[in-house]
Amino acid sequence: MHDELLTIGRFARLCRLSVKQLRHYDETGLLAPAHVDASTGYRYYAPEQAREALTIALLRDMDLPLAVIAEALAAGPGSRAKILRAERDRLAERVSKDQARMEMLERLAKGGGLPGYDVTFGQEPERRLAVVRTVCAPGEIGARVGECVGRLLPALGEAGVAWEPPLWALYPLDLQDPLEFAVGAQTPQGQGLPGLDGEALPGGPVDIAALPGGPVAVTVHIGPYTQLPLAYHALFAAIHERGLRPRSPVRESYLVGPAEATQEELMTRLVIPIEEGSA
Repeated sequence: MHDELLTIGRFARLCRLSVKQLRHYDETGLLAPAHVDASTGYRYYAPEQAREALTIALLRDMDLPLAVIAEALAAGPGSRAKILRAERDRLAERVSKDQARMEMLERLAKGGGLPGYDVTFGQEPERRLAVVRTVCAPGEIGARVGECVGRLLPALGEAGVAWEPPLWALYPLDLQDPLEFAVGAQTPQGQGLPGLDGEALPGGPVDIAALPGGPVAVTVHIGPYTQLPLAYHALFAAIHERGLRPRSPVRESYLVGPAEATQEELMTRLVIPIEEGSA
């Protein structure tokens, strides 16, 4: 029988794996040897196991978790394709985040450190927004903002409710998971909103957010939304340096949006309400 099998060392070389990896795959149930000698504990592998071992090596080189590899190997062709596409999508998301980080680091490097933001302190007027609310993970904010806009504007249009640009987003101070935030449009003072008296406007529930006026810290960010943390860094640093306390909701108004300009030309106004007293 042993003449037809390969020792773990020979099999490892054949499949471009290490003996340590093969032992680990055996222990985790990912790839069991064809035979284990009861007296010596030596592992032996059949030549036809090479394809499976090579597949494991290939997927590990792509940084797929062992649990996902095991699931893919056990699945039929259709399910396996679905599993691999899901991993592809997760990889694409990671690549996108890494690209955003690289661009932010490049912006930091060009400026010799943190880029300069003009932070001003002043008074913000009272505002009345028609808003839709959502809950998501912090990493999903970008996609959810678009979804909220897609719910809000058709609902206001169908109800005949006028609104004043720009669009707004309201966030809590802490971006915890799960995160609840709102996207809204300013409506004229005194204008009634049909369908909001205990009911929902067409396209989903639309609520009213009354934002009181008062002292605020403000800055303007020009560039991709992925680089907004740089602007928030400048805002919060300026607030704390003055012994002030930030208050929620944090407000973003999209002065120039994706439909109007390139990513590098986007313009976002960041507003943080403040009060006396350190955080």
